[in-house]
Amino acid sequence: MLIPCPWCGPRPEDEFTFGEDASAVPPADPASLSDQEWTDYLYFRDNPKGDHKEFWFHRASCHHWFILERNTVTHVIAASYPPGGPVTEVEQ
Repeated sequence: MLIPCPWCGPRPEDEFTFGEDASAVPPADPASLSDQEWTDYLYFRDNPKGDHKEFWFHRASCHHWFILERNTVTHVIAASYPPGGPVTEVEQ
């Protein structure tokens, strides 16, 4: 699978490291959470089938984190972009 880095362009998958679910919203006040709530936030994520946003890290080149939108069933990548940055659609 080629992953389109927003800075370096399409590169082989083995240059990247998967980070985590990019759709998870961090708690506004982590200190107010119980141990169970904090554990749930840190370790329990949905495992969706279909379109999903994920954090990836380009460890073999630019060392940047970015968001990748891909289908978890087909692995078709729809977009990649810096966190908070403009979306770059990927041509198939």
